[in-house]
Amino acid sequence: MELGNITGFSEFLLLGLSEEPELQPLIFGLFLSMYLITVFGNLLITLAISSDSHLHTPMYFFISNLSLVDICFTSTTVPKMLWNIQTQSKAITYRGCITQLHFFAVFAGLETSLLTVMAYDRYVAICHPLHYMVIMNPRLCGLLVLLSWIMSVLYSLLQCLMVLRLSFYPDLEIPHFFCELNQMVQLACSDTFLNNMVMYFGAGLLGGGSFVCILYSYSKIVSSICGIPSAQGKHKAFSTCASHLLVVSLFYGTALGVYLSSAVTQSSHSSATASVMYAVLTPMLNPFIYSLRNKDIKRALKRLLGMAVMKGPLVLGLKKCT
Repeated sequence: MELGNITGFSEFLLLGLSEEPELQPLIFGLFLSMYLITVFGNLLITLAISSDSHLHTPMYFFISNLSLVDICFTSTTVPKMLWNIQTQSKAITYRGCITQLHFFAVFAGLETSLLTVMAYDRYVAICHPLHYMVIMNPRLCGLLVLLSWIMSVLYSLLQCLMVLRLSFYPDLEIPHFFCELNQMVQLACSDTFLNNMVMYFGAGLLGGGSFVCILYSYSKIVSSICGIPSAQGKHKAFSTCASHLLVVSLFYGTALGVYLSSAVTQSSHSSATASVMYAVLTPMLNPFIYSLRNKDIKRALKRLLGMAVMKGPLVLGLKKCT
């Protein structure tokens, strides 16, 4: 087969999770439901935090940023997948694939970076409670989020530039529901040694480095909690970071499981199915984890929904008067 020149008119084929026609309506309905829950759930968390002045603290500032990232993270992959199922088309242009790859890498990097920043926030809150508001001032919080954006964008640009140097066969079939970096590198018809080196180095630096920082923060947190004399004090200190610890375990556990399983089994379809866990399921579950375990967010959500319910009858009453 001759190598084809990649142009703006070249198309790849996203095979999705299953090629069986009878399963497409089920997959469409399931992913549409998960996507809507993700968007509305994370949007509610963001609105509740922004509308309640009591939640204008560093911890909730980072949670609201994480919620916005979760919306964008899911939006890079699921809408295109739903569109392809609805139109019964598997095509995605080369430019569209690179664009999807870029934004997916950006928001995946932001997810890991924000989880690391939130671990540092919990470390300061538990290990240095008297200096918490001085250390975690608005300027530092803004700088930490800005640094997370810069690191994620630079990481994504590096990976995309490395993919752009590769050659692909025309009408390439990608056994995935989105243009995933590892799949793109594996399916290239040119030498990928440098790409693999950069890909694993970048993932180790951003993902592995973030994970090590989180582990270090929690080692200090556990040490401080063990030093608290009362059982009630230990429970209160642990409850402030339980939600974050659960989110970290869910995200890193599923992401690590995907790449370990793909390295062991070499099955592309199993890797695509497993990717649903960290790319779709985790962003959907994050609002439930933070809202169900946090009394302040529950209270803010009730107030926000109560205001919406009160405004509804008021608007209807004004319309009747007119």
